[in-house]
Amino acid sequence: QVQLVESGGGLVQAGGSLRLSCAGSGSIFNIRAMGWYRQAPGKQRELVATITSGVGTNYADSVKGRFTISRDNAKNTVYLEMNSLKPEDTGVYYCNLRIVTMTSIDYNYWGQGTQVTVSS
Repeated sequence: QVQLVESGGGLVQAGGSLRLSCAGSGSIFNIRAMGWYRQAPGKQRELVATITSGVGTNYADSVKGRFTISRDNAKNTVYLEMNSLKPEDTGVYYCNLRIVTMTSIDYNYWGQGTQVTVSS
């Protein structure tokens, strides 16, 4: 069984910073990418940032220049450094682990989510 455990969420004032962590455990093989998604109340879950095994990164336009994703491959851990936070960054942040199965199909694992609230 694969488990993803997130930490680091909380309440912060606009302009502040937070660092999210997500540690994966269990039988983890053939990682395609790890990343972060978020869901604001009444909205669909959206991509925040992803990082591939080759450390290629992808960011939502809304967070470029403010958020930085990184990973520790040895620990199957992904981080999200969030700076210059805005109220619109508020939401539940979910860690994502995407693997490639033996039948060459992508499969996604999700963490339980961590709340980030940015006050104005």
